[in-house]
Amino acid sequence: MAELSRAEQTAWRAYIDSSLRLETRLDEDLRATCGLSLIDYHVLVLLSEAPQRRLRMRELADRLVFSRSRVTYQVDSMSKRGLVVREPAPDDARGSRAVLTATGLEALLGAAPKHAAVVRALFVDLLDDRDLADVTRIFGKLRDHLA
Repeated sequence: MAELSRAEQTAWRAYIDSSLRLETRLDEDLRATCGLSLIDYHVLVLLSEAPQRRLRMRELADRLVFSRSRVTYQVDSMSKRGLVVREPAPDDARGSRAVLTATGLEALLGAAPKHAAVVRALFVDLLDDRDLADVTRIFGKLRDHLA
């Protein structure tokens, strides 16, 4: 049977409604306070955690769950603002890497405390330790299945 039960429908709607609202609020706040989109912020985080603050465009696309053309557009947009640059991949003449710039790192370091405070207010503070463990378990399971 392809239809969802009432309990399944209720769970799905709670997830989809809250996740869309949360992403929208986080994006709006980052844009208003830091001039970054939520995607910009996520790219900066991923690059800051990468070896030498560089990721192949293909790997960045995979981590963002983006198409190659979408990640190219995103990186190009961020390059125009000086947050990242693209450089040729040393081992592949056709490939390139996204590189976090000093400006991008500065933007991330400036945004991180503000973003963390909003994440805490909109998400973390509403959950107790058991809820946080459940969220980690449930979304870890989904992430692993979808990867």
